[in-house]
Formats: sequence, C-alpha cells, structure tokens
Amino acid sequence: MPWGLRRYQQTGDLHFITFSCWRRQPLLDPPQAKHRFEFALEQARRRYGFFVAGYVVMPEHVHLLLTEPERGTLADALQAVKQSVARRMIAARPHFWQVRYYDFNVWSEKKRVEKLRYIHRNPARRGLVAKPEDWPWSSFGHYATGEEGRDRILVDETKTEGDGNVSRAPPPKPKPGLNGPPRPGRMGHPPEKLPSCRPLRRDQHRASIG
Repeated sequence: MPWGLRRYQQTGDLHFITFSCWRRQPLLDPPQAKHRFEFALEQARRRYGFFVAGYVVMPEHVHLLLTEPERGTLADALQAVKQSVARRMIAARPHFWQVRYYDFNVWSEKKRVEKLRYIHRNPARRGLVAKPEDWPWSSFGHYATGEEGRDRILVDETKTEGDGNVSRAPPPKPKPGLNGPPRPGRMGHPPEKLPSCRPLRRDQHRASIG
C-alpha cells in the first residue's frame, strides 16, 4: 500500500472500489474478458456474501460499489475476483492486474448517488457509447429497467413502486454450488438497511441512474 494511504474497512460503509489492468492496458476490452469478470464477481458475491450496489467493466479498469462481505474481508473478496480473472485471461502476459486498488468509503446518500452516477456515465464520458444504457457491462440497465438476463452480476435492488413506496425483492431460492455460469435471477435478499443507503424516493431513484 502506498505511503500515507489508509484503508477503513469493517466500518459498515459502502465501498467505491477501482482497480486497473496491468499498466492500464485494455486487457478487459474483449467481450469474453468482460464476461469472465462478471462471472468472477458473481462467484465472489455468493462465496463472501456481499451485495453489489453498482458496477461497470471498462476496457482497462473496473469500478464497483459494494457492501462489506459477511464472510472474510473485502480485500479477500477482491483478491478472489482478480485471481479468477487472471487465471483464465492472462495467457502469456507476466501480469493481468495492477497490484493495488482504490477504496473510497461511501458514508452518505449524497455520495452513494454521486458514485453511481460516475459509474454509470463512465462509458459515455469516455466516448465508448453514446448513452449509458448502450454499455451492457454495467449495472445501469438493472437500475433503469430492473432487467434480469445474461449471466450478469445480480445487483442489489431497491425498487420504487408507483405510489412511491419502496419494495425489496424476496430472497432467492437456494442455488446448488458455484459450478457453471450464474443463472439469471434476483440478487440475494439485502440487509434490512444497506449501509449509507436509505430507502429512495422516486426522484432519488432517477438521480441514481442518471
């Protein structure tokens, strides 16, 4: 860890995580590499028991918005994701990932919305697509439509109904093991109250996906 940098984990906060490919090379540019990352993240989510509030897979880096895991540490969970991807995608390269990762504690609703906006707008800001919804490797589609499909990460959902009340998804049926790609379905039942994440009003929900 660089001098002067301290991580604050086991705090109950959400965490905005960023890590990059080796020397910022676009090693995640091929679609199969992005699929492999999504698969690895979903495996780690099940194994360590954390919730994914948002994510985006870019060609040379990744942004995640996660809760702290129920089992193990956040560092353990991230290491498992990175190792799983590297084992499959490293080929003849000496390295796949940069060693360190950036970890920002999200302590307020304002910061949660800010980080989700940053995550979802990143592909369009970079000029990779015209609109956030055009980038399939992020949680934007889930927030915008509640879509469930592909073997993608199952994002923690807090949906706003027509009357403005918040409803949470029921817990999923148990799934056998981690063999094979994750099947489409809903994210595991979230905690009674996600850290730094109060129930959203309809205007706040729109702001989260904007």
